[in-house]
Amino acid sequence: MFGGGLGESIKMREELMKEACYLSLRAHTSAGKPYLSKKIRGSSETVFSFPGPWTVDGWFSGKPFGQRKIELNLFPSLRSIGNDEKAAVNEAFYGRFEAILKTTAFANEVKKAVTEKKQIIFTGHSSGGPIAILATLWREKWDIYFIHFVTRYDIVPRLMLAPLSSIERELQPVLHFFNPKSQFFGLESITTAPDASTFFMNVMRNVSAVTSHAACHLMGSTNSLLETVTSFIDLSPYRPFGTFVFCTGNGKLVVVKNPDAVLQLLFYSSQLTSEADIRDVACRCLKEHLGYENELQESLKMQNVAYLDDHLNETPLSSSGSVQGELATINTALNDLGLSTRGRLCLRAAGELQKQKQRNQDKIDFNKKEIAEKLESIRKYKTDRDVRKVGYYDAFKLQNDPEDFQANVKRLEVVGMWDEIIEMLKRYALPDEFEGREEWIKLGTEFRRLMEPLDIANYYRHQKNDDTGPYLIKARPKRYRFTQRWREHAKRIAQGSSSESCFWATVEELRNSDKPFEELKDTIMDLERDIDRWAQHEEIGKDVFLDESTFAKWWKKLPSQHKKGSCLGKYMSN
Repeated sequence: MFGGGLGESIKMREELMKEACYLSLRAHTSAGKPYLSKKIRGSSETVFSFPGPWTVDGWFSGKPFGQRKIELNLFPSLRSIGNDEKAAVNEAFYGRFEAILKTTAFANEVKKAVTEKKQIIFTGHSSGGPIAILATLWREKWDIYFIHFVTRYDIVPRLMLAPLSSIERELQPVLHFFNPKSQFFGLESITTAPDASTFFMNVMRNVSAVTSHAACHLMGSTNSLLETVTSFIDLSPYRPFGTFVFCTGNGKLVVVKNPDAVLQLLFYSSQLTSEADIRDVACRCLKEHLGYENELQESLKMQNVAYLDDHLNETPLSSSGSVQGELATINTALNDLGLSTRGRLCLRAAGELQKQKQRNQDKIDFNKKEIAEKLESIRKYKTDRDVRKVGYYDAFKLQNDPEDFQANVKRLEVVGMWDEIIEMLKRYALPDEFEGREEWIKLGTEFRRLMEPLDIANYYRHQKNDDTGPYLIKARPKRYRFTQRWREHAKRIAQGSSSESCFWATVEELRNSDKPFEELKDTIMDLERDIDRWAQHEEIGKDVFLDESTFAKWWKKLPSQHKKGSCLGKYMSN
C-alpha cells in the first residue's frame, strides 16, 4: 500500500481509535468491574474495554510461559485443521476471560449488540489487551480486524516471550508501576533502579533467542543444531497476529501484518546503541507503556505512515540507502525504529517466505484442473463398475480387468499430487487460510470419497493388515485425515463424523474378526447407523448395497434377528 491515512488502511475511524484507547485506559481505574461497555454517541459503534490483573499469578500460571492448549468449544478456529494442532494460549488470561463469559452479562451484551447490527470494538491496554484479544477471537472471523499499537521500547508486548523464571523477581515491582491503583504507579525511582535494567536485559535476552531461532527458519537453515537448541532452551510458544502499528516516538507509524516480520521488529526496534544506554532504555521500556494516549494523539495528527507488507522483500538494507517513493518512507521509518542491517535482512526473509507460500499455493491452484480431471476418470470407472453390478471397491480389490489396473495407475498419480499438498501443510509452507478455502474443501471431499475406498481395497487385497495392523489405526494416510478434518471444521460437525470414505476398513476388520456377534454388536450397530445416515445424504453410493459387494455379503451373514431390526434392511435385497 502506498500512502493513505491510517484509518482508511485499517478500516477504522481515527476518532474511534482515540476513543478506544481512552476507554482501554479508563477500564483499569474502574471500581472492580470486569469490563466496561459504551455506545459511541452519534454512531453505530459499541466499545467493550477490559481491565487486567496486576499480580504475577494473573500473568503467569506457573509453567515456563504460563501456556495451555485452547478449548475448541470456545475457539474452534484456533488450531491447524489438518495437523489437528491446538493453539497455545496464556492460561491466566484465558481463565480470566472464561470467568467473564460465565459470571457476567458480557456474552448477552455482545449478542444484543450484534442483533442490533452494531459495530463492536474490543479494546484493552496492558494486561487488559490479552482479554480483548481473546474476546475478538471468541467472535470467530473477527480476528482479521485486530489491531495492536506498540511503542518502540514498551516492554509489555515483548514480555510473554520470556519465561517466568527469568523475570519473576523483578516482575511484581514492574506491575505495581503499571497499576493505576498502586501507590507505586508511575514512580520514577522504579524506572531508574538497577532492577529495571536487569528486567529489561532478561526479557530482551529471551526475545533474542526466540527471534534468532525464527530467523534461521525464515532463511531456510537446515542445521540440526536448531532443533537441538530447543531441547534444552525454553522458547516461547506465543507468536504475534493481526495488524501491528509501531509508533516510532517521533510521530511516525509503521504498519505491518506479516507475523514473522512483526516478531523480528519486536526485537530489532528495541536494540541498544551501546552498553551505556542500558539504564536509559530500561527506563523508557517502562515509561512508554504509560504513554500510549499521547503518542497516539500526536501520531494521528501527523499521519506519517509507512506500510511494510507489500515491500518486505525490498526492504532497504542500508539506513542511508538511495531509495525513492514508498521505500524512502519505509527506510526513514525503519531508521526511526533503529533497525540494523541484520534486522532488515530478517524483514526481507519474512517477506520472501510469505511470497514463497503464495507461490506454493499458486502451483497447487494450477494443478487443481489436472486433479479434477483424474478424479473424473475414477468417477467414470466407478460408474462403469456399477453398470456391471460390481461395485468399484470390489472390482478394484479383485483386479480382474485391464480397467482395474488403469484405475490403479490413476490412483497413484492423484494421491501423489495430494501428498505434495499435505507435505506443504505439515511444514506450514502454505498461507494460513488455505485449509479454509471452499473450493479446496469441496475438491478434498470429492478426492477422499472417491480415492480412499480404493486405498482400502488395495490394503486388504495385499493383506497388509496381517503385518501392519488395522488400516484405520496403523495405515490411514494423512491425505485423508487432513481432508476429512477440513470438511468437519467447515460444516461445524463433530470430529470423526465425516468418515464415510473409510467405513470399508471397518467392514474388512469386522468380517475378518473371529469374535462372537455379541462382542461386536455395538460396533456393528454404530456402523449401520452411520451408513444409513450417509446413504440418506447421498454421501455414499448405492454400489455399497449391491448383492456381490463385500459389505452386502458380510451383512447378510449377521444373525437373522439382528437383520430384522436393522436400519439397513430397507437397502438390502432378500
